[in-house]
Amino acid sequence: MGSVVGYALAEEQLRQGHTVIAESVNPLAVTRDAWRDAAVRAGVPVLAVEVVCSDPDEHRRRAESRSVDIPDLPLPDWAQLTEREYEPWNRERLVVDTAGRRPENSPAPLVEAVLAADRG
Repeated sequence: MGSVVGYALAEEQLRQGHTVIAESVNPLAVTRDAWRDAAVRAGVPVLAVEVVCSDPDEHRRRAESRSVDIPDLPLPDWAQLTEREYEPWNRERLVVDTAGRRPENSPAPLVEAVLAADRG
């Protein structure tokens, strides 16, 4: 239900001329399509981004050492993360691989792609 509200809010903001960055886990094509469809209905360009960590050891270390700022929010363990359903992408997107990058350097490829798209 929360996702449906998110799609509607994103579409409304896009219709008002605002930029929307929708950051969420979208392992299924149906959820990725819903975000894209909100932009299409609003008549604005879409930049789809898949963030990955191609180093499984680093990915596991990050997952197991992360903290949460919401009290008592349970985080999935490594087994739960790796057992989740994940559908491969079926469209063009920017893939940002964070393996070997410090968190503060990870957004650089995304920022470059957005600026390049803005220049047309």
